[in-house]
Parts: sequence; C-alpha cells; structure tokens
Amino acid sequence: MKTPPEDRIPTVVSARVCGPYSVFLVFDDGVSKQVNLRRFLRGPVFKRMHDPAEFAKLRVDHEVGTIVWPNAADFAPETLYDLPDERDDAA
Repeated sequence: MKTPPEDRIPTVVSARVCGPYSVFLVFDDGVSKQVNLRRFLRGPVFKRMHDPAEFAKLRVDHEVGTIVWPNAADFAPETLYDLPDERDDAA
C-alpha cells in the first residue's frame, strides 16, 4: 500500500458511489481505490448513511479535500487513503 510522506495529507479529488457502502476514490497524487465504509458508519452522525439513498448523497468537498454528506458527516482523507482497496480482495 502506498503511503504519503508524513508531512503531507492526501486529498480526495473525485469520488463516486459504486456499490452498497462502497466508494471509488481518486486522490491528488493519482492513487485510486475502491473502499467499503460500512464498518465505519457508526454513531449518530452516520445513522442516516445506512440508507443507500442517503449514502449516495456523498460529494467531494474540495475545500477540505475529502468526502462529505449533507448532514456534515465526513471522513478524514488520510483515513480513506489508508483503507485497503476492496478490489484486491476480489482477486
């Protein structure tokens, strides 16, 4: 797995929902991956994201460099960057 230099935080430049709780992400350094966020959707802020229609409302906030939802739920971009690519599990 590629990791950014310790003094650099990767940013998400594009994202799209590609399955139940799965998002295809592209980062500013060209790394792309498909990650499943289901296990991270805990707590009140993520409760609505258990509904696929609500989950699908994610967008990239280019100002902060990560994915966000209308209720202000988000993930740190470095957390997303460190997640394994779920496509690797399918091979």
